[in-house]
Amino acid sequence: MRFKLNLLSQNAYPVIPVNYQYPLSAVIYRILGSADQDYAAFLHDAGYQKKDSLKSFKLFTFSDIRTPFKIESDRFRLLTPQAELEVCFHLPQAAEKFIRGLFMNQQMEIADRKSKAAFTIAQIESLPTILTQNDRQELVLQPLSPVVSGKKDERGNYAFLAPEHPEFVQQLMYNWREKYKTVYGTDEAEAAFTRAGMDVIFYHNPPKSKLITIKADTDAETKIRGFTNFRLNVLGSRAALELLLNAGAGIYNSLGMGCVDVGK
Repeated sequence: MRFKLNLLSQNAYPVIPVNYQYPLSAVIYRILGSADQDYAAFLHDAGYQKKDSLKSFKLFTFSDIRTPFKIESDRFRLLTPQAELEVCFHLPQAAEKFIRGLFMNQQMEIADRKSKAAFTIAQIESLPTILTQNDRQELVLQPLSPVVSGKKDERGNYAFLAPEHPEFVQQLMYNWREKYKTVYGTDEAEAAFTRAGMDVIFYHNPPKSKLITIKADTDAETKIRGFTNFRLNVLGSRAALELLLNAGAGIYNSLGMGCVDVGK
């Protein structure tokens, strides 16, 4: 389930942090958190009784913000009060109207210790699925935000992998399969991923690296590295591909990493 949000700022030239992903994620969590009980009631009333359905409510990702801007030190100064954002959730189709109502006209404040910009969700548009009814499909996906592929070391810390690394795809496949287990179960994941695959498609220019700071200027500050400027050729069942499109590729998806769409 994918939506395009049209955002409208209260200021003509709003300023947001370069590392806006964490505060934006916090806003989305706040909106979702305020509706946990309502969503549980919706699931009951709609007869949707899938295991871990409330957990899936938080299985989401979002794209980079799209709007003209200029960089001023560690700030983005937007050159227009309007911006676009795609937000994706892995939820039953019956929840579409519920989610639209939940986000419509909400206030989204993107702020840190240095600056604050407030946006209203002026419009929310449901995006059509590109998947067919065929059980096994092949797609070429384009990142809409940096894709983070990581492998944990002996201390439990991630070593971030570039698309050229031989284990980049292996870790993306592992994360994809683990999400599938969460939603559909271990046996179902094993069956689905015996026929799934993924490869990197490189452009003439190499992939671009982006270092993102989470909780900047706090004691909990951490940095993650993601990559764009490449594509992924993926093969899988309709359910597996739908999960990848709705929940994102790789890790740190709820922080706006790994949002993908069909390549243009």
